[in-house]
Amino acid sequence: MLDKLEAIQQRFNDVSEQLTQPEAMSDMKRFKALNKEYKDLGKIVTEYKAYQQVLSNIDNAKEVISTEKDQDFREMAKAELDELLPEQERLEAVIKELLIPKDPNDSKDVIMEIRAGAGGDEAAIFAGDLQRMYMRFAEKQGLRMDLIDATEGTSGGYKEIVLSLKGEDVYGKLKFESGVHRVQRVPATETQGRIHTSVASIVVMPEAEELDIELDMNDIRKDLFMSSGPGGQSVNTTYSAVRLTHLPTGLVAQCQDQKSQLKNFDKALQVLRSRIYEIELAKKNEAEGAARKSMIGGGDRSDKIRTYNYPQGRVTDHRIGFTVYNLPSVMDGNIDDFVEQLRIAESAERLKEGVG
Repeated sequence: MLDKLEAIQQRFNDVSEQLTQPEAMSDMKRFKALNKEYKDLGKIVTEYKAYQQVLSNIDNAKEVISTEKDQDFREMAKAELDELLPEQERLEAVIKELLIPKDPNDSKDVIMEIRAGAGGDEAAIFAGDLQRMYMRFAEKQGLRMDLIDATEGTSGGYKEIVLSLKGEDVYGKLKFESGVHRVQRVPATETQGRIHTSVASIVVMPEAEELDIELDMNDIRKDLFMSSGPGGQSVNTTYSAVRLTHLPTGLVAQCQDQKSQLKNFDKALQVLRSRIYEIELAKKNEAEGAARKSMIGGGDRSDKIRTYNYPQGRVTDHRIGFTVYNLPSVMDGNIDDFVEQLRIAESAERLKEGVG
């Protein structure tokens, strides 16, 4: 492990040097890649320096114990050693975790789409509950959530809502939320008190930047329409809402959240670019054999991943068999346990299979 850490330290120094060169600054794509590498390597180098200091202190304490004749000095060294050895183990565990190959998209911001599935009005209400859950999670994590587009349900909630989330390591935290979420509860509209099952599907995509994927604007058709509210009524009298169609793939993205046509265009383009990037990513993974079926799944949109059972106050993630009995807390955005357990499962798989 020390040889690998030395190589990382050397690479960190090289990247640091390259970032100061004029040629790196003149090539924005290269500069951005170097900057990301510098940040990623820096996390490991910081822990490595702390680890080196601990190893040095351990050697000094052992030398005092073996050579010092003064009993008090030896006792002090032994006490110091008792503190240093657990710290050595802790740092080794942290460094091993950092050395596990990461998904290169983990640091990206995300586009999240939540759609009501089977269950009628109740499914739309549940989609709204999920949107609030992620909004509360974002607030607690210091992430920024912005609305891109939404179609409201007739009894509340959303038939469909598209959001962007920005912050540190957003895709890494939320990528395993993709799939079918199922709710079991008595709907507010149910008069007989019967438990219904409804579903909503979630897609979490890494937000693609211009550097990730180039779009030919000649391949995109732009349509303008009036923004509409619940029931389809027009909420403004200008054609500020934008719908973009990518002609080669037939993919469509739209935004009507902003009063400015230009802002709506930028947001719709952001979504369209991310949807195309997601398709390219799936092709790349398949070509590399990385889109394997694993216990945490490949984010397949048809996979039922989680059940929210209100009568039992239970939330179960079916991919890792993880269950908690604090449903109100989960719906208030406390999904950290699921995020952590899914990341641990992914890390274990990457370590086992050596996936980079």
